[in-house]
Amino acid sequence: MKKLRSISQTIEPQLVLEGAGVLLRRSIAPRASNEYDPFLLFDHFAFNNPLEGPLRGFPMHPHRGIETVTYMLDGSVSHRDSLGNAGIIGPGDVQWMTSGRGILHEEMPRRGESGNIYGFQLWVNLPAAQKMGQPRYQEVKSSTIPVIEKEGATIRIVAGEVNGIRGPVTEIAASPLYMDVNLAPASKFIYPIPSGHTALAYVFEGVGEFGEQAIESVSMVVFDDDGDQIEVKSESGVRFMLIAGAPFKEPIVPYGPFVMNTPEEIKQTLADLRNGTFIQ
Repeated sequence: MKKLRSISQTIEPQLVLEGAGVLLRRSIAPRASNEYDPFLLFDHFAFNNPLEGPLRGFPMHPHRGIETVTYMLDGSVSHRDSLGNAGIIGPGDVQWMTSGRGILHEEMPRRGESGNIYGFQLWVNLPAAQKMGQPRYQEVKSSTIPVIEKEGATIRIVAGEVNGIRGPVTEIAASPLYMDVNLAPASKFIYPIPSGHTALAYVFEGVGEFGEQAIESVSMVVFDDDGDQIEVKSESGVRFMLIAGAPFKEPIVPYGPFVMNTPEEIKQTLADLRNGTFIQ
C-alpha cells in the first residue's frame, strides 16, 4: 500500500533585491542547516510592476560548487559567460548550468511581447566529489521539453520521468525531478517519490489540496520525507513546479554565489578570485 506524504511546512516567499536591483520572491536560500538538501535556493522573478523602474538584471558574477536552473515562462534572459557561451533563454526554455570549479556569467532579462518577464531560478547542490569539476551547460529549448497529458494534468518534464518519458535534462548529480504541472479543475495528480527524498512544490497559480491541506498561490510546499507518493487535488485548477531529489547528506558552507563543504574551501575560492585563478 502506497503511503501519501503529508506537508511538513508551507513557506510564504519573501521579497528580496538581488543583482542590479532585481525584485524576487524567494522561498528558500542557501543555509548551513541545509534542510532542503540537495536544493539550495528557489527564486520566482517578475519585472511587471512599473514602479520597479528601469529593467535590471544580473551583471557578470561568479559561481562555484552548485548548479543553477533558469526556467522561463514569459519574456527572455540574455546570457553570456567566461567560457565564451552566449544566447537567449526564451519562453518555455530551460538553462541548466553546472558551475563546477568556477564560472563567471551574466543574465540580463528582456520583456516579451506581453511586456512581462516571468520565470524561476533553482539552485541545486553538487556533491563534494564534483564541486571542482568542469563547468558545463545544458541549453533546452521549449520545443524539446516533453508535455504529457495525464488524467487532467498537463505536465512539462524538464528533468525526471512520467510514464516512461524522460525530460531532456540528464546527467545531473542529484538526479532531480523538475516538472511544471498544470492541473485542470476537478482533477487529481498522484506521483511516486521515494521515501527519504526531498520533495517541494511551488504553487504559482490557483489553489490546490496538497497532502489534504489547501494551498493558495503563491506558496512553497515542503512535503514530509516519510511516504512514497504525493497527491494533489484541485476543484478550480492549480499550477505548480514539482521539485524532488535524493539528499547528499554532506555539510555545506554557503557564501554568496559559492556553496562548498568547508570554510577552508570558501577561503580558497576567494583567494582564487583575488589571484586570477578562479577560471581555468
